Amino acid sequence: MTTPYRLLQVALVVFGAVALLLYPLAVVWPSGWAWHAGAPHESQYFMMIVGLYVTIGVFLINAARKPEANLSFIWFVVWSSVVHAVIMAVQSFGHGHHMGHLLGDVPALLIVAVVLAVLVKAADLKPAGEYRSRQPS
Repeated sequence: MTTPYRLLQVALVVFGAVALLLYPLAVVWPSGWAWHAGAPHESQYFMMIVGLYVTIGVFLINAARKPEANLSFIWFVVWSSVVHAVIMAVQSFGHGHHMGHLLGDVPALLIVAVVLAVLVKAADLKPAGEYRSRQPS
């Protein structure tokens, strides 16, 4: 039987790998992943985002080794993904030519957030080395 802890580890690796593949995703499906016309490398902004997500991808894969030691980072990914998805969804409606994002990166970010949050809760993880109250001596 697969435990929530093991599923969390798998999810961290899978989502980390997808984050590493942001650039190729934008090449294959630009309307769902890129916010500019032309090749992905033609936008300095997009290349900055690629750099951030490659870094997040590496850290997600690393967090899979011991998720309880990386809870702050995992929760950062959860909440930053929600915020990022909401902003992109609003911007998609404001600019009609970006509606493809509602089928691409917006749901992808929400899936990452929900899956990681559910699995962290299901695994009942506590931060490694939680602070203990100290008794005055």
